[in-house]
Amino acid sequence: MSSAKPSPISAGIAPPLLAWYDRHARTLPWRVSPEDREHGVVADPYRVWLSEIMLQQTTVQAVKSYFDVFVRRWPTVNDLAAADTGDVMKAWAGLGYYSRARNLKKCADQVATEFGGVFPQTEEGLRALPGIGPYTAAAIAAIAFDVPAAVVDGNIERVFTRLFEIDTPLPSAKPEITTLVGSATPDERPGDFAQALMDLGATICTPKRPACALCPLDEGCAARVSGRQEAFPVKAPKKTKPVRKGAAFVAERGDGAVLLVKRPDKGLLGGMSGLPTSNWTVRADGKTGISAAPFEAQWRQTGMISHVFTHFELRLEVFHAVVTGTDDYGGWWSASDSLAEEALPTVMKKALASAFPDRF
Repeated sequence: MSSAKPSPISAGIAPPLLAWYDRHARTLPWRVSPEDREHGVVADPYRVWLSEIMLQQTTVQAVKSYFDVFVRRWPTVNDLAAADTGDVMKAWAGLGYYSRARNLKKCADQVATEFGGVFPQTEEGLRALPGIGPYTAAAIAAIAFDVPAAVVDGNIERVFTRLFEIDTPLPSAKPEITTLVGSATPDERPGDFAQALMDLGATICTPKRPACALCPLDEGCAARVSGRQEAFPVKAPKKTKPVRKGAAFVAERGDGAVLLVKRPDKGLLGGMSGLPTSNWTVRADGKTGISAAPFEAQWRQTGMISHVFTHFELRLEVFHAVVTGTDDYGGWWSASDSLAEEALPTVMKKALASAFPDRF
């Protein structure tokens, strides 16, 4: 069955869900707990925004340590705005989706300069900021400002497609789900309601073997009644990802330093530190083989690495050479014990591991 109309089921979701959340809310470094909220503690919009940007397409477990580093170094949005962009990129390295880091800095700059360090409190105002789309704007508005916004992430999609047995495949079902979430969102505690749905999807209404017996919404769940919980959400068939090819070059100095370059600001991995590579892109292969080397040296191939991005798979031949001289070849030499502090994306770390299997 499938309906985007408000129903008695959606209207009755909030009370049992919030009661469950008050007892079982996850403790997260960016979250104000229900108990703290009762004592007058309010959410910090900066921490909510930072966590939501970090959590895009990334797990809570992966984000926690990065979040802690950011809030220690830059406790407020004004601090982040005043930070060096290179330092921000270094702190982000390894978290992936680097356009998020670039937009994070742009957003902080805009909030600091145009809004005096105060985030807009409406979905519309938030969406006008760099890197904030419909979901993130709704999440910040609800969690930070108690705006009754329809917050729909992957966990919430799973919960609602099961509650209402929505057979429309994702992503086509998103408008229908958003309407239902909006009709279920209460005027009081909308932020806690959104976080409760997230927690429910993460801990109870899981993709495999959901713990329905522990779910506060089990009696009204259509998929539970039919026994088809794991059939939802329905997803459109995945498209085969194209494969792009290229080459990466690990130049090592006699003292162990490695040549790094800054990637162009625009494009994939824009503004990040990296190894010299051939000019592969999302849409085109780069050159392969020693002929693609950035300069002459005694290059030897050390292996082939593969890295899967959102829209394609990249396969790089990795070459290594020990070079002499003082030329920096348009980049800089990073000492062996400093490489870990560089803003190196995962694909570059894989290339280094291919050249130095004992060091990485």
